Amino acid sequence: QVQLVESGGGLVQAGGSLRLSCEASGGAFSSYTMGWFRQAPGKDREFVAHLNWSGGSTYYSDSVKGRFAISRDNAKNTVFLQMNNLKPEDTSIYYCAARSAGFRDVLRPNPRPSDYGYWGQGTQVTVSS
Repeated sequence: QVQLVESGGGLVQAGGSLRLSCEASGGAFSSYTMGWFRQAPGKDREFVAHLNWSGGSTYYSDSVKGRFAISRDNAKNTVFLQMNNLKPEDTSIYYCAARSAGFRDVLRPNPRPSDYGYWGQGTQVTVSS
């Protein structure tokens, strides 16, 4: 069973930066497509970014493109989300997700939460104005 544990959330002022981490255990991490989603109160869970097993293919939502960067370290079973120039509208619970589709997985530009089978517990990010 794959387990995902996020860390790095917190309170930051608008314009600031945070780096989220997600450590995976219990599965073949290096073959997984990994993603980040977020969910604000009263809203649906939405896609933020994802990347394939090597990190060579990445997609971002339009709302974070140019400000956020997703990366991974397969040796440490960890995926990261570097968030720069944060805005109050980025305030959400951020969830790490994994899909065990293998090395030939083809990424969608805008995946649905249902495309992912494993989820972390989430980490709160709050951006004050």
